[in-house]
Amino acid sequence: MKTFYTLVFCLLTTAFLHANVSHIQKDALVDLYNSTDGNNWKNTWDLTSPVSTWYGVTIINNQITELNLAFNNLNGSLPSSIEGLDTLTLLDLSFNSIEGKLPVEIFQLSQLKTLKLYSNMFEGEFPSEVGQMQNLRVLEIYNNNFSGEIPTTIGKLSNIENLGFSSNAFTGMLPKEISNLSNLKILSVFDNNLFGTIPSNIGQLSKLEQLVLSNNSFYGQLPSSLVRLEKLNTLLLGENNFTGNFANLQLQMPNIITLDIDAENKKGVLVTLDEEVNDNQNI
Repeated sequence: MKTFYTLVFCLLTTAFLHANVSHIQKDALVDLYNSTDGNNWKNTWDLTSPVSTWYGVTIINNQITELNLAFNNLNGSLPSSIEGLDTLTLLDLSFNSIEGKLPVEIFQLSQLKTLKLYSNMFEGEFPSEVGQMQNLRVLEIYNNNFSGEIPTTIGKLSNIENLGFSSNAFTGMLPKEISNLSNLKILSVFDNNLFGTIPSNIGQLSKLEQLVLSNNSFYGQLPSSLVRLEKLNTLLLGENNFTGNFANLQLQMPNIITLDIDAENKKGVLVTLDEEVNDNQNI
């Protein structure tokens, strides 16, 4: 019996080590390795060994489902062939030195639920093709050099829960389409070059827990719909140009635990929430 169990263990181990991923998926990994200086990664790959032994690669039923190369000293750019990893549900390339424009082909990864690209050196406009990723739950791209406007197609991410766009160079207004994201819990856009008023329909984000708008050029009065966000516990507004006195904001939003506003707005007896600003002024 002991011999039998030993044989079964050996067979299972062999099957695991020789997981037969497709040539397309393996080639996509090799392209990524070559384009990001794989020889100098912190945890490098032996390209002559089975893919199942490669650092950061998760394989289920001969399909690559996760690729986690965070903190791994990737230097270079992402190849367009990354679309070959079409069964990924998680892609984490954070805390590396990947540069250049983000290839639009990455948004062909329709099964992705988590995309973490933060703390790299990506630049250029963030592609509007992001709206194709209907299964995405987490999109974190902060601490990069993305510029241009936040694409309105972001409003098509019906399952998104976490949007982290902070510390980039985004300009323009906060898209009103964000109010379509009924599952959104975290919206962070601090430290950009955004301006304008806050969309009046932001109160539709009923699951929102964190709203981080600090260090931009937003202005005007806060929309009255803000007080509908009953689950909101973090509201960071500092270093903008909002008007009104916000001393009693926490009284109207009792679940707020963390509140940051400009010093000049901490005095006063009544928060000003605009009841009359129309959609044209808030988008």
